[in-house]
Amino acid sequence: MNSENPIGIMDSGMGGISVLREITKLMPNENYIFYGDSQNAPYGSKSTQEIYELTSDVVDKMLDRGVKAVVIACNTASSAAGKRLREKYPQLPIIAIEPALKPAVINCPGGTVLVLATEATLREQKFATLMETWKGRAEIIKMPLPGLPEFVERGELDSPELRKFLMGYFSKLDGKKIDGVVLGCTHYPFVRKVISELFDNKVKIFDGAAGTARQLRRRLYSRNMINTSSVRGKITWLNSSKDPYMIELSKKLYNMKLD
Repeated sequence: MNSENPIGIMDSGMGGISVLREITKLMPNENYIFYGDSQNAPYGSKSTQEIYELTSDVVDKMLDRGVKAVVIACNTASSAAGKRLREKYPQLPIIAIEPALKPAVINCPGGTVLVLATEATLREQKFATLMETWKGRAEIIKMPLPGLPEFVERGELDSPELRKFLMGYFSKLDGKKIDGVVLGCTHYPFVRKVISELFDNKVKIFDGAAGTARQLRRRLYSRNMINTSSVRGKITWLNSSKDPYMIELSKKLYNMKLD
């Protein structure tokens, strides 16, 4: 495998672009293929087997394009398919994101941590194991947000409708003090600012993108697969949707200032 081969990054739609942003900050000289499966989005309400088959199909498409590693930049797909895909492709570095529960609990000891994710992520054994590990260090509340990825897929990152949608869920907390919020879906960082504002900017917010980027670099380094070129790499944008706007929106989300 040539070290200049691209890295494949996939998501059920646009959310994984939040992970791609962190990866390219850390490794700007690598080449990337981003594949958004917007035609089949969202994955979060699908069965485990359906999610595995969709994810495996995308990985196969990227392997056909010669990727040297794959990042599953989707918490739902990581939970449902990551382990099986590593067994299917034992020689391929596959990095699967997970909700940033560990840093949230460490930074909010004895506090209350709200985990926002898809229904599928929260039901899978991978998250159950993670929660079991950390539940003694903080109170952990799980909250699925079905429908939120669709706002991002439409490019609707702040609107009265989005705020009403989120408050419909957050109001169920009955005013309970929340110390940390885990963004357990890669779509959610695109509405991070709105989520923070709805908690009066008084919560710490965590997502797994930066940790995933560091893990990817470690895996590539251990296999001597880091691209040593001094030239900035390129990103190839692919999407399963036939709507050309999806590629345009992908680039817009990648270049957007979120702070």
